[in-house]
Amino acid sequence: MSAQPEATPQSDPITWTEVFPRHAVGTVAALAAAYGIVELTGHSVNAVVLAIVAMVALCLIKVPVTIALLVAALLGGLQAGLGMEGSLAAFNDNLLVGAQVGLTYVMVGALAVALSRSGLIEVFAQWVTRRVGTDETATNKGVKWALYGLFVVASLLSQNLIPVHIAFIPILIPPLLSVLNRLHVDRRAVACVLACSMSAAYLLLPTGFGAIYLNEILLANVNEFGAAYDLTATADMAPKAMFWPVMGLVAGMIVAVTVTYRAPRDYPEPAPTSTLATAPPSKAVAIRPFPLIMTVLALAAALFFQIAFDSLLVGAMIGFILLSIGGIFRWNDQDDVFTQGMLMMAQIAIIITVASGFAGLLSQTGQIEPLIAATADFVGGNMAFGAFLMLFIGLFITIGFGDSFASVPILAPIYIPLALELGFSPLATMCLLGASAALGDAGSPASTISLGVTSGLNADGRHNHIRDTVIPTFLHCNVGMLLFAWVASLLL
Repeated sequence: MSAQPEATPQSDPITWTEVFPRHAVGTVAALAAAYGIVELTGHSVNAVVLAIVAMVALCLIKVPVTIALLVAALLGGLQAGLGMEGSLAAFNDNLLVGAQVGLTYVMVGALAVALSRSGLIEVFAQWVTRRVGTDETATNKGVKWALYGLFVVASLLSQNLIPVHIAFIPILIPPLLSVLNRLHVDRRAVACVLACSMSAAYLLLPTGFGAIYLNEILLANVNEFGAAYDLTATADMAPKAMFWPVMGLVAGMIVAVTVTYRAPRDYPEPAPTSTLATAPPSKAVAIRPFPLIMTVLALAAALFFQIAFDSLLVGAMIGFILLSIGGIFRWNDQDDVFTQGMLMMAQIAIIITVASGFAGLLSQTGQIEPLIAATADFVGGNMAFGAFLMLFIGLFITIGFGDSFASVPILAPIYIPLALELGFSPLATMCLLGASAALGDAGSPASTISLGVTSGLNADGRHNHIRDTVIPTFLHCNVGMLLFAWVASLLL
C-alpha cells in the first residue's frame, strides 16, 4: 500500500469582512443613498459631479486608481445618457494623448534603471558618507545644514538633469541615517526637504520630469481646452505661472526645518527586522573610467536632445542607447533593463492614459457648461472665493490617488472655462490649473514621492509612513503652496 501524501497546510479562509470591508461598503452605500435621494426629489445629478465624486470616493477606499477612473467615467457617461457604447467610445477616443505621455514615462523609466546600473548614485552616496565621517565629536551643526543642502540638490537633479525620480532615496539616505541620528535631526524635517524639493523641481524647471508636467501635460491641456475660448498658451508661460506656487513649497520647507521640526529628536537603534539591520555590509563601488565617461556623455546627450527636439522621449532614448553601448550593462541585458524601467513607471503611465480618457468622456457628456455656470453663480463673481474653491477641490482630488500628472487632464475641462468665466487672466488660469493638480502630490499616502521618502528614512524601521512622512509633508508642502497659489492667481 502506497503512503498517503502529507496534507499541505491551508491558509485561513478569507472572511466576508475582508472581501467587503465595512468602511468600503458604508462609503458605497452612502453615495448610492445620496444619489437616490437627489434623483427622487426631482433633481438630476450632474454627470461630471457624479464622476468626480465617485472617482475620489473609490480611491479613498483603496480601489485601484485605474479601475476607479474607469468605473467613475462610465457612471458619468451613463448619467449623461450616452449609454454604455457611447461612454466607451468617448473614453477610448481620448486615450491617445495620455498614451503619448505614458510612452515618455516608460522611456524615462528605462533611462533611470540604466543609470542605476552605472553605480553613479552609490559612488555619490559613499563619497558623502566619507566626507561626513563617523567621528561624533567632529559632527556639528554645519554638517546638518550641509546635508539639507545635499538633499535639495539631489532632489532637483533627480527630477530634471538625472531623471531617476525617487530611485536615489533608498540608495542615498540609509547610509546617512546614523549621521542624522548623531546630529539629533528630526527626520520629519528631512521628509519635508525631500518632498518639497522634488515637487518644486518638476513644477518649475522645464527639463526631465518638468518637461512632461509643464509642456506635455499642463501646456497641452490648457491649449486643448482653452481653444474654444480663444486661449493660447506658450511654453514660456508655464514656468511663470508656476513660480509663486513653487515659492509656497520653498516657504513650507523653510518653516519645517527652522520652526516646526527644529528641536532635536532621538531615535532608538535600528529595529532587528529592518532593512538596515538585516542588510549585509555594503561594498565599495567604483566606476571604471570608460563607463563613467559614457554615463556623463549619456546624461549630457539626453539633456541636449531633449532641448533640441523639445522631446524628453527622444532625449531619454538617446541616453539609454549611449548607456547600453558604454559598458554599463551587457548588450543581452537591454530587454531586462528596459522591462524594469517599464514596470517602474507602468502604474503612472497607465493612470495618465486612463485619466485622459476620463477627461475626454467628461467633455462629451455636455454637462461641463451647466456645471460651470452653476459654480459661477454660486461663487457670485467673487474671484478670491472662486480661486480658493478650485485649489481646495484640486487638493482633495489629487490626495485621492496621489498623482499630479494625472490630475491635470481631469481638472482641465472644468477649471479652464470656469477660470475664464470668473475673469482670470490666461497666466492666472494656468497657475490655478497647475497648482490645483499639484496640490496633494506630496502628502498623499499613495504618492510616489511620499512612498519614496519613507523607503529611505524607514530603512532602520524607526520612521512611520503616515505620522512622519504623510502628515508633515501634507501640512508643509500643501498649505504653503495653496496660500501662495491663491494670492498669485489674483495678482497675475
